[in-house]
Amino acid sequence: MVAASSNLPRAPRAEAASWWIPPLGNQPWQWELSHPLRLTNARDMGSDDKLPDGQLAPTPVIYDIDGIINPASTVAALHALGKRVVCYIEVGAAGDYYSTADERISTTYYDQLRAAGEFGNKVDGYPEYYLNIQSSTTVAIIESMIDQQCAAKGFDAVETDIDEEYGDGSGFPLTKIVEENYMTTLADYMHGLGLGWWIKNPDDTGDSYATAMYSLADAVLTEQCNQYSTCDLLSAYVGHKAVFNAEYELKRSSFCANDDALGFNGAQFNVGLTGIRRPCR
Repeated sequence: MVAASSNLPRAPRAEAASWWIPPLGNQPWQWELSHPLRLTNARDMGSDDKLPDGQLAPTPVIYDIDGIINPASTVAALHALGKRVVCYIEVGAAGDYYSTADERISTTYYDQLRAAGEFGNKVDGYPEYYLNIQSSTTVAIIESMIDQQCAAKGFDAVETDIDEEYGDGSGFPLTKIVEENYMTTLADYMHGLGLGWWIKNPDDTGDSYATAMYSLADAVLTEQCNQYSTCDLLSAYVGHKAVFNAEYELKRSSFCANDDALGFNGAQFNVGLTGIRRPCR
């Protein structure tokens, strides 16, 4: 379990990891979630993007894509190109976005969670509901999603969305330690399947959650940490683990210098994550 009483990052585990961990330094990446990745589309692949100085940007070496709508063949094709692939899924909420055909199971994860009574409040601004992360049923269903949609398709790592819901008015009596316990369980499960874990927006909580999860997280994906002045909450990771920052509203001239100084892999995306990408470097 994660030690809730300490704000200091724990030392890295002594054993060698049996899963991929993104290296430090410039790691060009693409984040596209709105549709199945089109391998022959230059925008989706990020092959014609420009740097702030107008030069052609390096082609991404990491692709973060929806784990459900993208098939194993897409992951294999990216691997054949020498790329690494991250599986996007939601673990703290569920939306009725996918069909049984998408998920290739008889009952969608959304319907399984709803039938089990695991829904809390509706997520503000989205057609989805927070999950009861204290429930063993929720854990079992989310773990099955990780296994069936990420591990079985050959992904290298998992981006877990809404993995910091305890401050969001979920409708459940959640605390920081409850969230830490839940994500520790999922991180250990992912690692046991040979998958890395990309923690999502741990700086949003405004406390020591990001630091508390340092020893388990293999990378960070943060949104708008420059716009909302929360990048400093990721200080434990600076110089130790890769951080990927997405900004939506700020121009690159407003945030790239800061991301570059911190060693973050910064880029401007559109909110719909349709494949439009403007990287810092």
